[in-house]
Amino acid sequence: MSLPTNSVPAGDIRDRLIISLDVPSVEEARALVHRIGDAGTFYKIGYQLAYAGGFDFARELIGQGKKVFLDLKLHDIGNTVEEGVRSIARMGMTFLTVHAYPQTMRAAMAGKAGSDLKILAVTVLTSYDDNDLIDAGYAPVPAAELVARRAEQARDIGIDGIVCAATEAQAVRGIVGRNRLIVTPGIRPDGSEAGDQKRIVTPAEGIRLGANHLVVGRPIVKAADPRAAVEAIVREIADA
Repeated sequence: MSLPTNSVPAGDIRDRLIISLDVPSVEEARALVHRIGDAGTFYKIGYQLAYAGGFDFARELIGQGKKVFLDLKLHDIGNTVEEGVRSIARMGMTFLTVHAYPQTMRAAMAGKAGSDLKILAVTVLTSYDDNDLIDAGYAPVPAAELVARRAEQARDIGIDGIVCAATEAQAVRGIVGRNRLIVTPGIRPDGSEAGDQKRIVTPAEGIRLGANHLVVGRPIVKAADPRAAVEAIVREIADA
């Protein structure tokens, strides 16, 4: 069976790797970005860094010509999400995550109207497996089924893209079509520790399964030579 093709336009292959700045301070993030240099073009800022001065640092990165993925996984009443997204859209971010609940997705799409910001809906966190979903009260829905259901809802709402485990990317591509983004965390190069991720694949596998962008954090952040780690992953993406 042939694997799905994705719809990423021709461009800088480095943009397909999103480097997760999983560090506790702006100083460490700035030092890491400096060490990576022009090998990296796209960075993710999540809770840890965002609440330690990361919003201002995001603006700094954008000013340097980098792309920024703000990973806040917003989920609140519709008006709160809409107004929050409207503020974020003015910051120049490339991607923003929200949880894939219909009301939240609709509000986010309304809030980003007129901007270039892309809203990504998070289906099921890659640190969750079926047992975690049972603990959360989703029984008897397995992770793959819940991912598919939320992907269908996101597609119908017109969301820009989906965040899902690469193990589900092929199925999600079949649901959302060629023109929506698929962004996959839980990527681990060969030899890397899984950490708290439970549904993981290598960079090459992620691309072959239909992902547009791969999110990689600890294998780069904790590498002895982060630039070399980035370059190796980008080569693997290009080969795939």
